[in-house]
Amino acid sequence: MIEVRQARYFIAVAEELHFGRAAERLRMSQPPLSQAIRHLERQLGARLLERTSRAVALTEPGRVFLGHCYTLVAAAERAGVAAELAQAGYLGTLAIGAVTSAFSEPLPAILSRFHAGRPDIDLRVREVDTMEGVRALLDRHLDIAVIRHGADDERLRSDPLRRDRLVAAVPEGHELAAEGVVDLGVLADQPWVWIPRSISPTYHDELVIACRRAGFSPEPRHQAKSIHSQLAMIGCGLGVGLVPHTSASAPARGVAYLSLREPVFLVELAVVRRATDTEPLVEHFVSCALMQAG
Repeated sequence: MIEVRQARYFIAVAEELHFGRAAERLRMSQPPLSQAIRHLERQLGARLLERTSRAVALTEPGRVFLGHCYTLVAAAERAGVAAELAQAGYLGTLAIGAVTSAFSEPLPAILSRFHAGRPDIDLRVREVDTMEGVRALLDRHLDIAVIRHGADDERLRSDPLRRDRLVAAVPEGHELAAEGVVDLGVLADQPWVWIPRSISPTYHDELVIACRRAGFSPEPRHQAKSIHSQLAMIGCGLGVGLVPHTSASAPARGVAYLSLREPVFLVELAVVRRATDTEPLVEHFVSCALMQAG
């Protein structure tokens, strides 16, 4: 195994063809350099230099070995530069998880802003639900999660990205579909299409609180794993639901949206990472996300 230090020593001697000048170039005394080259030849079992009282010349094994020394030193220098860039957050891999709705907005703009400043980062993006994203962060399978609401876990740090208001989603043929604005309590006895608490506890709880403030506790008849599938089920005429206003901006077949007379606001999306994670790459992504959120 040849060390980078040995390769640098040999390059200096091979280029100078003079031990004194090579030692001066390396800022060391000549005897240790001569000893290091002799040790290298013994290590390789090959004579690399022809030495006379007047001159030093490369042997054929020496010329071949010199080419590999250049490669080794260049690789070491590239490795050092790469480590510095990675430490500064300009190289590396970033694993991101996001809920379905984030892929429409705001994730595309965040990724575009991030890529403009860090084009060499290897991004690995996957779709998750909120609880899956939390687990993946804690298990270190993700570096960043763009999920619904902040996670109530001291091991995680959360910053809101998008605040939104809730709207009621009903089938287009529903008797209230043309109303435009409704009191939430009017929907109390309707069949509800709901996202279970196991998918997103905080989001689920905020919807339950909104209903209770309107004077009722919702009794879900149908359950969906995402807002996208929730809207699809409502479009099939199965029931009604509450969804963020941003989700209503994308047309869903067979669904009508109603504003709530008493608006209900919530933190609909947040960017979440481990509380102890201070990696520059993670911090830069969060910075891009918060700048995009405005």
